[in-house]
Amino acid sequence: MVLSDYPSHPYSQMLLASVPDVDPIAERKRKAPLIIGEIPSPINPPSGCRFRTRCPLVVDECSKVNPPSEELVLGHSAACRFAHDLHSRKRTALQTSAAVAA
Repeated sequence: MVLSDYPSHPYSQMLLASVPDVDPIAERKRKAPLIIGEIPSPINPPSGCRFRTRCPLVVDECSKVNPPSEELVLGHSAACRFAHDLHSRKRTALQTSAAVAA
């Protein structure tokens, strides 16, 4: 498991979590996330973060400020005010599972 294989933007995480499982039994048991909100327009994006209209972590600031892209690991960046925290939590979880497996 490589940390950079997993997105640090909450909207990207939600989209990947909504991909169906190829195993039909596992797919029936899986709880896919409910994606609500308007799909952001590529021609006329919303103010602030362009993904805020469907993001599960949206806060008021997201409509006002377009977050800068932040490189979290070499070659892997995200433009989200929560990206650093999500990345840190993910790194801790990966380190914990690697320690348990060893």
